[in-house]
Amino acid sequence: MTRILTTHVGSMPRPKEVVDLLLAQDRGEPFDPAAFDETMRAAVADVVARQLEAGIDIPSDGEMSKVGYGTYVRHRLSGFEGAGAAPRPAPADLELYPQFKEQLAQRGFGPTYFRPVCRGPVALTKAAPLERDIDNLRAATANTEGEAFMNAASPGVVAAFQPNEYYATEDDYLEAISEAMKAEYDAIVAAGFVLQVDCPDLAMERHITFRDESDDEFVARVEQHVEVLNSALRDVPADRVRMHVCWGNYEGPHVLDIPLAKILRAVLKAKPAGLLFEAANPRHAHEWAAWTEIDLPDDKYLVPGVIDTTTNFVEHPELVADRIVRFAEIVGRERVTAGTDCGFGTIAASPPVHPSICWPKLRALAEGARLATERLF
Repeated sequence: MTRILTTHVGSMPRPKEVVDLLLAQDRGEPFDPAAFDETMRAAVADVVARQLEAGIDIPSDGEMSKVGYGTYVRHRLSGFEGAGAAPRPAPADLELYPQFKEQLAQRGFGPTYFRPVCRGPVALTKAAPLERDIDNLRAATANTEGEAFMNAASPGVVAAFQPNEYYATEDDYLEAISEAMKAEYDAIVAAGFVLQVDCPDLAMERHITFRDESDDEFVARVEQHVEVLNSALRDVPADRVRMHVCWGNYEGPHVLDIPLAKILRAVLKAKPAGLLFEAANPRHAHEWAAWTEIDLPDDKYLVPGVIDTTTNFVEHPELVADRIVRFAEIVGRERVTAGTDCGFGTIAASPPVHPSICWPKLRALAEGARLATERLF
């Protein structure tokens, strides 16, 4: 490698026609399946082209076909039928500032997706949605060089978004999800794409699902979730997988986020070779220093977020370059790819960054990587 490559976490802003179809599907409202498929195909072609035009080296399908990164699985797996659950608890840091929380709600922050409950055995029952996703991304990248990636939810994040009322224990539930998701992980890698497993359960869930536990108890949870994830990844090469860890892609105080240093050793036990993590926003930008206190395993590389995905500021390319160079000087330039803190459309219809500003942010990422390359190579 002779330059710093660029990528991002996965989700891109979805056009209105895509959002309308996703919400209709999620709510069980009637929609035209043929129109759904054609709309998604066209949206993936467009979003890949726009990523490449912005200077992204390793693009994705933008998660166009998914209403949310944690709940899309109910349209592919059995067990998630019946009436929905209560909304997920708000992040604990927002509970500390109720007036701010109310203001966020008035601005549209909050779940727009159906949250199902597990009330039966979890298993893969519908392969067609993933097959269409793969076909759409393959067609969109047919005339391009380089890699592309596709997202999939981790077992832990599926469990976090879909509460269990069927399995006797949470361990049993996680293991069932792991085996069901394994087929998706295997298929993405077999199709020739890089698999990105989204794992906010390894950080964000500290101040949501596990807010009443101690940090040590949560780290034990992280180790358990990593073990379950590794089991699901047992048949794919580590260098074809990367994982994303974050503390929640929302504008908020984040004063209850568990520090990266506390979870880092547990996270590094995960099989994926690539690690994407927040390193640009004001709450986690300082945590580059944690990497000076640990030896990065030889088979792993970093994809630090050098663009914040919760603010409409467009980062200056010189700042982006500074951030990239800092990590390269710690772990080596060959082991750094420039990324984003999180996605630009983690939940359909409620992006924290205005869709029009996503693209200049990605161009700033690419320009910053070019400047960093001039300094490092």
